[in-house]
Amino acid sequence: MMQLFDIIASAGLWAAILRIATPLIFGTLGALLCERAGVLNLGIEGIMTFGAMIGWISVYHGADLWTGLLIAAIAGGVFGLLHAGLTVTLGLSQHVAGLGVTLFASSFSYYVFRLIVPLANTPPTIVPFQPIAIPGLSTLPFIGPAFFTQTAPTYLAILIALLMAYIIFRTPVGLAIRMTGENPHAAEAQGVNPMKVRYGAVVAGSALMGMGGAFLTLSAFNSFFPTMVQGRGWICIALVVFASWRPGRALFGALLFAFFDAFQLRLQTVLSGLVPYQLFLMTPYILSIAALAVMARRARVPQALMQPYRRGER
Repeated sequence: MMQLFDIIASAGLWAAILRIATPLIFGTLGALLCERAGVLNLGIEGIMTFGAMIGWISVYHGADLWTGLLIAAIAGGVFGLLHAGLTVTLGLSQHVAGLGVTLFASSFSYYVFRLIVPLANTPPTIVPFQPIAIPGLSTLPFIGPAFFTQTAPTYLAILIALLMAYIIFRTPVGLAIRMTGENPHAAEAQGVNPMKVRYGAVVAGSALMGMGGAFLTLSAFNSFFPTMVQGRGWICIALVVFASWRPGRALFGALLFAFFDAFQLRLQTVLSGLVPYQLFLMTPYILSIAALAVMARRARVPQALMQPYRRGER
């Protein structure tokens, strides 16, 4: 029992939680923005994979880290534009189109990576973002090393979450996005163009997804391998439901899943040999499913989610 308390009271655990949560925050916010406008974006897994690859490739060939993050965002936006063209303009199934984008983006990532980087026993590396110690705060006992010695993209992800919460619920742009996701015909009657709103939301949301993928190669690690996203995109889709389509709750959900994940990694060292390690790997997903089952009952789904919009049709 004391060992469990020591794990929870460790500043290293809480620092790891923020690191693990960062790509989930980017991805969940991106998916939430798309769905608030009425579009389910299942292309997230492939978009995050491509963002991880193209961001790393850019830095590997001489770009600075912030440029690599920007390129990943632009690449994500391009895939978002593709998804919006299929679902918003053509009105195709959002499930099928999203899965198609994921398969295409994932495969294209591996193709481009192998085209540029030949097979090698040891994958090439870059110098990733380094932790930034915030003056006056990083020296605080426990809190400093846990929360104020993170890399810049982590601080950016938290800032974007707060900014998105303000925009969605406190600005005319956010009202237009919410109206489009609830009743696009009513939005059109108020002078809002639902097609443009959905395009903008999907492109911006996909850009955030690309940044979430780039965090893995530019900050969490220093190299790229095709399977590194490891289902984080699907976790983000579930976290949107857990969050009831609210950015603040999305931030909390990402941190909660990251806590489960970071805790099980450290728990393996305590109970090594006593319990199969596969059980520890299952733990964050089992607990997340339980939390999702509880929260989903009270979640209010945007009424026009996954419904194609046609002007003049009701």
